Amino acid sequence: MNITGPGTIDRPSKHEPQKQDPMSTSTNEPSGSATPVVTTIGATASRQNRTREMQLIPEAMARAHMHERLREAEAERRALSLMTARRMQRRAERVSLRARRALAMAVMQ
Repeated sequence: MNITGPGTIDRPSKHEPQKQDPMSTSTNEPSGSATPVVTTIGATASRQNRTREMQLIPEAMARAHMHERLREAEAERRALSLMTARRMQRRAERVSLRARRALAMAVMQ
């Protein structure tokens, strides 16, 4: 084995350059192995996007939290409005019943 030449642990270099394997995925490596093919084109942009996303996570979480609180408040307002409407309806029904009784008493006399 040529120790001074280029090579990796997975693909050691051979003595003769004509017999060296091209640097591509080997057939004996399983797909999704621990040594993925890495391209440096766009790696910086990818890293910057990941950093930007990480910085925006608290903002996104706060926005989601606020949205959830607003939804809960709206649901609570609707429930309170419904309870008030039902209370007013029962009160109106009682007043109507009293008026009928009073009218019936007045007619009977």
